[in-house]
Amino acid sequence: MTPIRLGVNVDHVATLRNARGGTHPDPLAAARLALANGADSITIHLREDRRHIRDADCRVMRDALTAPINLEMAATEEMRDIAVALRPHACCLVPEKRAELTTEGGLDAAGGADALAPVVAALGAAGIRVSLFLDPEPRQIEAAARLGARAVELHTGTFCEAAPGPARDRELARLRDAANRVAALGLECHAGHGLDYDTAPLLAAIPEVIELNIGHFLMGQALFDGLAAAVARMRRVMEAARP
Repeated sequence: MTPIRLGVNVDHVATLRNARGGTHPDPLAAARLALANGADSITIHLREDRRHIRDADCRVMRDALTAPINLEMAATEEMRDIAVALRPHACCLVPEKRAELTTEGGLDAAGGADALAPVVAALGAAGIRVSLFLDPEPRQIEAAARLGARAVELHTGTFCEAAPGPARDRELARLRDAANRVAALGLECHAGHGLDYDTAPLLAAIPEVIELNIGHFLMGQALFDGLAAAVARMRRVMEAARP
């Protein structure tokens, strides 16, 4: 079975830094610590309003890290040009609204294919692995395959927010079906949003899911346990759940 990968999002280290200004805490230092304790890659989201990660952070991490960088971004011309110049290992296209606190759902790949197609093509031509952040819906997954994406990251927010019991079970079944469809179309299946020590193992147990991207929970848990311990524990619970 394909090993499960862990991507750690360090955006909120930058959020804390930006709240006061200056250089502390350093997102690069957090990225290095995460990689030393079980992360396989680092995720950063360069938002249009630069509320956490900034352009300089992207360049510094690209130059300093040998591990893969996954750049989350809106499908805009500005972000396309930045990504092509930066050439990270991967880009995940996500919906973005300035007023939102966090990403609130998946892209409409089916309805927005005309706008997404040139961005996906440009990133792919630059040698960047392109993934689309999607709700676990068949029509969206099929649209990702038609667009030429190499991966789909399933939005797990609805699942994580559901109360344990029938509601969560239904959402988990949707994610299982979606992961199977992604793999059947020849794409990598990733998952993320809202995952914690309880929910991440349920996704890691799905054989078709080969990467989990986790940020907010790990940064919050690091306040109590330290970032190294939080990442190491997440690595353990994911691997223990793998069939």
